[in-house]
Amino acid sequence: MLKVFATQVVISRGYDGAAAIKFSEKGDAVRFRIGKKVYDPNAENNARWINMGVKGFGSICERIKKMQLKDGSFVNLIGRLDEDVWEDQQTHEKKSAMVIILDDIEYASGGGKSKDNQNTDEAQGHPAASTAPAAAAPANNGGGFTGYESFGGGNSFFDEN
Repeated sequence: MLKVFATQVVISRGYDGAAAIKFSEKGDAVRFRIGKKVYDPNAENNARWINMGVKGFGSICERIKKMQLKDGSFVNLIGRLDEDVWEDQQTHEKKSAMVIILDDIEYASGGGKSKDNQNTDEAQGHPAASTAPAAAAPANNGGGFTGYESFGGGNSFFDEN
């Protein structure tokens, strides 16, 4: 199995008006899709979406219920990459897709807020996040460290001698 770490991903809307997050009848399994907008210089507007299915089993289902996640929620997750295989009901053709088997999930820390959400928060008395850059760290004048230090030995590519 391959370990998957996905940060600042958004829970996708359900297909054709369906619920974004679907629980099994017993509540011991959950299924949803996530999306992440990524830079792609070959795509229209230099960006495209990566979408992937997610499945969770056991105690992670209760955690998702308590989090009250919905479409548009930004989350971070850890899981295992697997393959989901099924038979198409109309063509009876065997199909497959990559899926993440969920190990852990948490709210993403504010990175996906739109301007509308920020305005709503301000109206409800929640202060908006500062957009000013953080102050630069003070320069370290001791020891002459320049940000690069070789691993030792001679013949370094970066040696200026």
